[in-house]
Amino acid sequence: GNAYGMYNLGVAYRNGRGGLPKDDEKAVYWYQKSAGAGEALAMTNLGFMYENGLGGLAKDDAEAVNWFRKAAEAGDARGMNDLGDMYVEGRGGLPQDDSEAVRWYQKAAAGNDSLGMTNIGFMYENGRGGLPKDDVEAVNWYRKGADAGEPFAMNNLGIMYEDGRGGLPKDRAQAIAWYRKAADLGNNRAKQALARLGQ
Repeated sequence: GNAYGMYNLGVAYRNGRGGLPKDDEKAVYWYQKSAGAGEALAMTNLGFMYENGLGGLAKDDAEAVNWFRKAAEAGDARGMNDLGDMYVEGRGGLPQDDSEAVRWYQKAAAGNDSLGMTNIGFMYENGRGGLPKDDVEAVNWYRKGADAGEPFAMNNLGIMYEDGRGGLPKDRAQAIAWYRKAADLGNNRAKQALARLGQ
């Protein structure tokens, strides 16, 4: 009856770990049980499964938003970030609203979510959601995201070093180092950047 245990079993099925087969339907089953017992992490993962139509669930953005909102309200920082993403894209019955997205990204970042930090950086880089276009602030947030282990942030930091933006010197070696870190964590854009730079 432990909600966190149910969530962890769902994750084990999702990733095929601990001697279990990779089984998205069993993952969904355990996420549903865990979410029903109040586990916010399971709510976020259930939202992801609905967003991507996995584990026997129909692809359903509105249902994804429903679970991301429940997770966010229950205090899960990744759920807050994912709800922000849905506002950026105007999906699941939500209006396209960059300001609302920034609000959720800031909450996610305050909860130490690495993607939330990265997304705030992106919004500063592009001057969206009521934030000024500010490469220095973007670099600041990308660095926070990278330090928290986020490959997207590492890749974006590589771009800033390669272009010499946000108060950073134009530094090919630093750019390559950040691209490599991101690529090692599976980031495809970083892999492409390394190939472009002959690495």
